[in-house]
Amino acid sequence: MSFFVSDAMAQAAGGAPQGGGMEAFILPVGLIIMLYFLMIRPQMKRQKEHTKMVEALSKGDEVQTDGGIMGKITDINEDTVKLEVAEGVEVKIRRQSVNTVMPKGSLKEL
Repeated sequence: MSFFVSDAMAQAAGGAPQGGGMEAFILPVGLIIMLYFLMIRPQMKRQKEHTKMVEALSKGDEVQTDGGIMGKITDINEDTVKLEVAEGVEVKIRRQSVNTVMPKGSLKEL
């Protein structure tokens, strides 16, 4: 009956090599550190810059919103901003939706 199973397969398998516990954690810890420096840290930096920009908004600034609306700030409150998008047309938006403060006079070019 030994011709059905080769001698190499019939031998008992040797014990698995015992690795230290520390080597198993090096790769996951390295990946977490890479994730932090490549994704989380830059996003936190952009968020801080946006918060600073929103706090520095003032009346008369020309801005662009997340939706692409461009206008001049006519009134500013704690949470909202009124934008003049055309002569006599004002739009009330959330202050956080301001995306970019544009240079003065850029609305006249359009």
